[in-house]
Amino acid sequence: MILTGGSAVRLDGADKASIELGGLTLLEHALGALLDIDEVVVVGDPVPTTRPVTFTREDPTGGGPAAGLLAGLRCFARRPTWLVVLAVDMPLVTSATIRRLTFAAENDGAVLIDDTHQLQYLCAVYATDALDRARPSYEDEHGMSMRELVSGLRLEHVQAFGPETRDVDTWADLLALRETFGD
Repeated sequence: MILTGGSAVRLDGADKASIELGGLTLLEHALGALLDIDEVVVVGDPVPTTRPVTFTREDPTGGGPAAGLLAGLRCFARRPTWLVVLAVDMPLVTSATIRRLTFAAENDGAVLIDDTHQLQYLCAVYATDALDRARPSYEDEHGMSMRELVSGLRLEHVQAFGPETRDVDTWADLLALRETFGD
């Protein structure tokens, strides 16, 4: 699952999924990281992609990443046992990152952790049955944080390699990543 539906306030409301970096949109970078995943659900507004995906949104929109994740989980044609989750604004995450998370997933899942010990809940693998146990009532999903949603889960911590966790939250972040990509 790729989460793209944020408000991007610090990017003046820009559509993160369509921002180009290194000749690809951020959504295409995320799809590349999920290359080994058969079925991908994208939580956000539909945009053209190079591979088939299912688009959905949380209802009402603007509910935050936990509401988006739970809405996306409802849209799989074949309910997965393990759910790979990736935020669209993490273009340095690769299929190797996702494989490390998948191999480490035990109990309720695995989450990427950066060098400042910050858990990256939107770069993780979660057991869907664990998410079902953690799921609040539908009315309480809107506005719930990812930290709150997964607080009771037993998650393995997978150390990020180098700058894997760098994301695009601001124009300065985008400019710095463009230098990395040679744009």
